[in-house]
Amino acid sequence: MFYNLVFPLHEYFSALNVFRYVTFRSIGSALTAFLILFLFEPAFIRWLKSQRIGQVVRDDGPESHFSKRGVPTMGGLLILVAIAVATLLWANLRNELVWVCLGLTLFYGLIGSVDDWRKVTKSSSKGLSARGKLILQILGGLMVGLYLHLHPAYDGGLSLPFLKGVRPDLGWWYIPFAVAVIVGASNAVNLTDGLDGLAAGPVMISSSVYLIFAYAVGNAGMAHYLQITHVAGAEEVAVFCAALAGACLGFLWYNAYPAQVFMGDVGSLALGGALGTVAIIIKQEILLAIVGGIFVMEALSVIIQVGYFKASGGRRIFLMSPFHHHFEKKGWTEPKVVVRFWIISIILGLMALATLKLR
Repeated sequence: MFYNLVFPLHEYFSALNVFRYVTFRSIGSALTAFLILFLFEPAFIRWLKSQRIGQVVRDDGPESHFSKRGVPTMGGLLILVAIAVATLLWANLRNELVWVCLGLTLFYGLIGSVDDWRKVTKSSSKGLSARGKLILQILGGLMVGLYLHLHPAYDGGLSLPFLKGVRPDLGWWYIPFAVAVIVGASNAVNLTDGLDGLAAGPVMISSSVYLIFAYAVGNAGMAHYLQITHVAGAEEVAVFCAALAGACLGFLWYNAYPAQVFMGDVGSLALGGALGTVAIIIKQEILLAIVGGIFVMEALSVIIQVGYFKASGGRRIFLMSPFHHHFEKKGWTEPKVVVRFWIISIILGLMALATLKLR
């Protein structure tokens, strides 16, 4: 029976025994996704230019962004292709958790592609209506939440960082909680994707951290030693996380300042949804606030800004939101904002990994 392309090879060729190991296949997945982006992105950029699929910049944004008008967008399409190919090639496709991650990612990518296409064809920064987009995102998150809640191996318990033996059970409330995590992560990454390389870098870092967690959570002995919740089969999610990291690394080659291509909503919504889904599946939901702290900060800056603006009758806390625009307005150059946000993301990733021992 077909259940993936490389995993069963070890059954027929002893020299290919390394394909049994998740660690080796994760490396293969990351390299495959990276090479797809690295090799095919130039041709894809030329195609986007030929179709006049260019970035639409909001008129009320920073003046330095006006030069970005017309830069090819929807580069996230190739990111999704790379993730899908790498996952299908290297993961064990008998594992249902892999399909949950990949399915939600592609569904959110579809939402983002429709949103991007409307922006491009209408030459407007407005695509799908906020309500329509949110309804579709909730639908996708609901499917994941329902699947996991009804799965016999799952429960509604939450794992709390730094605390061992504390797992409050949400019961059926776990479903709306899962929806909130997935939808929130998707929109937070979308808000972060405002500077060259700003979203791709932290997504790569976050997915790399979750790769380690997925491997540990899926290994019963390691999970017991580290006192984290064991999820049978979660080790294959590490292969998916590796594909995320590799794809983002390859995309950064062309998305680094000055960007030759933008990922668009098709990329940002999908990547954020992927991180949220992985967090739910490996039972490290709350940890996402640390791993993806940059995304949380960006989302909160918008919420705080809008809330204070309405409550104060037009006053602002930040010079502009999301948060990265605030620093641009203060005079920071775009590369400086991006690199410093990457540094913060790395520190947060290390803090998240520290929770494996600090319990």
